[in-house]
Amino acid sequence: MPALLQTELADLHLYARGKVRDLYAAGEFLLMVATDRISAFDHVLGSGIPGKGKVLTQLSLFWFDFLADIVPNHLITADVQKYPPDVAAHADELQGRSMLVARAQMFPVECVVRGYISGSGWKDYQATGKICGIALPAGLKESEKLPQPIFTPASKSLDGEHDENISFDEMAARIGRQWAETLRKLSLAIYTKAANYAETRGLILADTKFEFGRTAKGIVLADEALTPDSSRYWPRDGYQPGGPQVSFDKQYVRDYLEEIRWNKKAPAPSLPENVIARTQEKYLEAYRLLTGHSLNI
Repeated sequence: MPALLQTELADLHLYARGKVRDLYAAGEFLLMVATDRISAFDHVLGSGIPGKGKVLTQLSLFWFDFLADIVPNHLITADVQKYPPDVAAHADELQGRSMLVARAQMFPVECVVRGYISGSGWKDYQATGKICGIALPAGLKESEKLPQPIFTPASKSLDGEHDENISFDEMAARIGRQWAETLRKLSLAIYTKAANYAETRGLILADTKFEFGRTAKGIVLADEALTPDSSRYWPRDGYQPGGPQVSFDKQYVRDYLEEIRWNKKAPAPSLPENVIARTQEKYLEAYRLLTGHSLNI
């Protein structure tokens, strides 16, 4: 099955096209379609990962349901037969990789929670002993579990450029302290519940990011939730702090791009077949481990 790199639903109005998702207007709602595009270092790569969009969508649906007691979400339905007629006409292309969602006024921040020190957090810590202004104990190792999960927001780039870590005070200045406090509390609660569940499935949820918006029913969890695109999952067996870990996220792709010494400027390269196949396996395995079911793509 070839990768779906871009949707062209000609009779629908394209609302926006992100790095991975295509958004269409659907009356009072939005149609969110997860393509098989994959991005790294803020660029969409020349190759897609076949079926990736279905993994992202189905895993988000799983987590939306799992977390419903903590926060509502923007989902209206993922049943293509219940879509408006002009949208349902594209059922074959949309099946399994789309959601009809409520329009939300999105907060212009990424709500990042870290339970372990890795990625950009590790780089910040090495340079300053802090992450997003939060002082951490001296002597932590890469991938080590933090004394407690920390909330480390990031700017939400509107033009597709690099999101930057910001302090909580900067977040509060941008969206208001009360909203910031609420989003921090929600993010930490979601992370804690999800991480505890992941542990029972043999996975460590090292860090993740959320996006929230506002609708008539208040704050909602939007976009996606706890997928390998937005989260760093490690196998619990074999976890050993002191360096990078085996990962179910896009790190495999990033590592390949580092190996070929790509300059991280456009045009982004395509991936060889073995990297595509291995990345697909990682996404499917993450879905199977978390949900207990296999996904037929």
